[in-house]
Amino acid sequence: MDRGTVGSAQSGGRLRVEVREEGPSAVVTPAGELDHHTADLLREPLESCLDKGFVRLVVDCSLLEFCDSTGLNVLLGVRLRAESAGGGVHLAGMLPAVARVFEITGADAVFTVHDTLEAALAD
Repeated sequence: MDRGTVGSAQSGGRLRVEVREEGPSAVVTPAGELDHHTADLLREPLESCLDKGFVRLVVDCSLLEFCDSTGLNVLLGVRLRAESAGGGVHLAGMLPAVARVFEITGADAVFTVHDTLEAALAD
């Protein structure tokens, strides 16, 4: 998989997404704000990784500043698809504001959450 960045002028540059291959994992790094205006900018590369056969997705959240319910739903939907293919979605390096959304909703219980990207890749 090529290393790449996707984004959109329509989103005002509020979310950039980088994708790279790291061993058996696809590492997806969203940077900025994940909400109903930018959710497709994350959904599309995640689904593309699954379409290419990567069933182990690591989402590096260390640059994700905000996540609303739409963003959370993108991650939950991709998690279901990855798990049905025998894989999963690992979340790494969540900032406190984003981690709080996962805690409040209970979503942190359905994802494998790691403190760092390195820990997620080593798991």
